Amino acid sequence: MTDLDDSLPRRQFLKAAVAAGGASALSACLDAAPRSADPVPAGVDDPATLPDRQHAWNDHVRTDADGNTSLPRHQTLLYLTLDGTGPPGAGDRETVEAALATLDRAYERSNEGLVYSMAYSPSYFERFDAALPDEIDLPQPRRLSGFETPTLDTQDALLHLASDRADVVLEAEAAVVGDRSEANGVGVDAKLTDAMTVDDRRTGFVGPGMPAERQDVAGIPDSNPVPEASPLFMGFEAGFRGNQATEEYVTIDAGPFAGGTTKHVSNLRQRLDDWYGEQTFEERVMEMFSPAHAEQELVSGVGDNLGSDSGIDQFLDSETIREHIREHGRVGHAQKAARANRDADGNVRLLRRHFESTDDDVASLHFPSLQRGISAFEAVREAMNGADLTDNPAIRQRVNNGILEYIFVKHRGNFLVPPRRHRALPTPRPE
Repeated sequence: MTDLDDSLPRRQFLKAAVAAGGASALSACLDAAPRSADPVPAGVDDPATLPDRQHAWNDHVRTDADGNTSLPRHQTLLYLTLDGTGPPGAGDRETVEAALATLDRAYERSNEGLVYSMAYSPSYFERFDAALPDEIDLPQPRRLSGFETPTLDTQDALLHLASDRADVVLEAEAAVVGDRSEANGVGVDAKLTDAMTVDDRRTGFVGPGMPAERQDVAGIPDSNPVPEASPLFMGFEAGFRGNQATEEYVTIDAGPFAGGTTKHVSNLRQRLDDWYGEQTFEERVMEMFSPAHAEQELVSGVGDNLGSDSGIDQFLDSETIREHIREHGRVGHAQKAARANRDADGNVRLLRRHFESTDDDVASLHFPSLQRGISAFEAVREAMNGADLTDNPAIRQRVNNGILEYIFVKHRGNFLVPPRRHRALPTPRPE
């Protein structure tokens, strides 16, 4: 692993430790923040008492003064492949369940402890002769625009770990895939890697101050323009409560996987030299939200003045968007995407839980999205592409077209997040 610089500020050091991973990083992290002075809240004696919805995080993490969910500051994605060919056996299933139950017993389900989920890809379910029920909308990942060339993530499973504490994310990872005999005082009896292999490991972070501390990477200008108050590299708040689906809405409500959801995870490289170097603040507001947001001065600073709703719904109709393009020669990212992100009753369809990354010393964004079916995500992405708006010569495929000029899709993957009762290597038709 990369040597850790213990002269870094504490928060930056902890983020670097998560990115580096491994036993040495965990040891350094514990040295920097000893457990004796700041113990981690313990989990439950009986994991069966936990909620059946793996994706039910919102009641277990922080919220801000406006009621917006604050995602855990440190996050790790482990892409896993089942050993061997064909479907898993009963022994593999018992091993995976025992490994996950260790996490439940070790850590309180909270931002101060650990929130996590285990999800499975279409390729995993293709190991079986039986097919998924018709109500499960889980196609293989694919390109979602003519200008992207992503690597498609077809690994069998995805374990997503998240905590406000870097030491917890590192220790939980070591417990399920490494040589660690205990986690937060709980003995480790089984590891995921007794049945699966880690194919890829990706890390990230989110929250005010964290992107600013980590902006000395490829893709961000040398002028260090990311505001200290911003939770994301592009300089604005996101994930407003009024613009997010509820956990109940994205939950599958029928069939053997009732209580689960689907999850799309993309990884987007960011190139923000022009975003900060050529665009004024008002132009960035236009392209992130809508031209009206800039014209009416609705956004101040990083946008925390917006409270619990970005106000984008008042600027979604076709004529308003066309008028904005005629007057300003631009269209906003949020107003494009939101056109497809509302159902007939006005409910938001997607629950987005995105976070930043500096893996490989490159600015990027991990974009997990939860929805009842993957087709909902694909429809929103199609609207975000704005191809229907390029009949106006001011709007090109990527220029003046929201934020498409600054983001480049590197990975896409689709997964089913089953309910907890089926989280350990489920069959396509569990009883």
